[in-house]
Amino acid sequence: MRTAKIAIVGAGLSGLYAAYRLEQIGIADYRIFEARPSPGGRVLTLSSAQMTALKPGNVATADVFDFGPSWFWPEYQEQLGQLVETLGLDYYEQHETGDMLVERSNQGPVMRMPGYRSAPASMRISGGMGALIEALQRRLDRERILTGQIVRRLRRTQAGVEVDTYGDQSGETTWQATHVLLALPPRLAQATIDFSPPLPDGLSRSWQQSATWMAPHAKYFATYETAFWRDQGLSGAGRSAVGPMAEIHDASIPNGQAALFGFIGVPATARRALGERELLALCRAQLARLFGPMAALPTAELIKDWAADPFTAVEADGVGTAQHAAAPPRAATSGPWAGQLTGVGSEWSLQFPGYLAGAIDAVDRGIASLGI
Repeated sequence: MRTAKIAIVGAGLSGLYAAYRLEQIGIADYRIFEARPSPGGRVLTLSSAQMTALKPGNVATADVFDFGPSWFWPEYQEQLGQLVETLGLDYYEQHETGDMLVERSNQGPVMRMPGYRSAPASMRISGGMGALIEALQRRLDRERILTGQIVRRLRRTQAGVEVDTYGDQSGETTWQATHVLLALPPRLAQATIDFSPPLPDGLSRSWQQSATWMAPHAKYFATYETAFWRDQGLSGAGRSAVGPMAEIHDASIPNGQAALFGFIGVPATARRALGERELLALCRAQLARLFGPMAALPTAELIKDWAADPFTAVEADGVGTAQHAAAPPRAATSGPWAGQLTGVGSEWSLQFPGYLAGAIDAVDRGIASLGI
């Protein structure tokens, strides 16, 4: 049996930041277990070349696109803003200059109206949100980040917690830890990990009822040679009651590749019934309706359907909109799991549940609660 003082389940932003914070307080005896082949979790940044194969990993080009979270707001998400500054990352304002387009029904014309600017401004990180993940990894011992390792079972023992993991290459491995940090969504943890003994009923129910941000959603991206919509005085923003995309934004890279992206408003069950090829065609047709025939000819396009991602979504996520909601309890207050298990995923944040900034807040509060 292998040992680690702290076991961290999940190598998304929460998991990597948890390790970073542990290092800061002098705890280097930890392991991060990540089911995916690479860290990042719901942060998924791809270059236009990677878009054709959906292969996440290190990105060597500045022309990258965020298929997970895209923005942060340093003016009021101060903890995340400070981390971005500390890591030496550059960021820039989301392009919102120009008019926006609105489709209110499939019977009427596309309406053009003055656009609006977010207040405070929405910011994007240079190199995509993946640059934040990579910057944290550079400050950690990568040998302590174990990818392709699915945590199947947590067993409470007299010595602490046994963590059973499974990997295609390594098979099943058991680790002994004194404490476990769950750096993944509460609902996903409740649905995919066997807790022995079971979690308290009330805690288990609250985790199951906590919607996972991004889980029901899908994003469509299309890249172009030029941001031709800007030449028409358009911001690239669109709203539609027709669909399939309900909300569209300019995703172009400053001094780089032009792009549009949209949040698909079609429910997950309907997306599965349509199939990806048909959904891609419908998204292209919608962009052409809004922005003209040039929009029907992207140089690359891709849909990332988070509801179809087994390391993000469970069956319960197939319905609903996963709006940011109040955080569930992060730990048991009594019984065998008290003091042994702490939730630090973004959904456990008291300030920004579901947001990137929520990951930072949840980790800081979770580690503070350990008293170490």
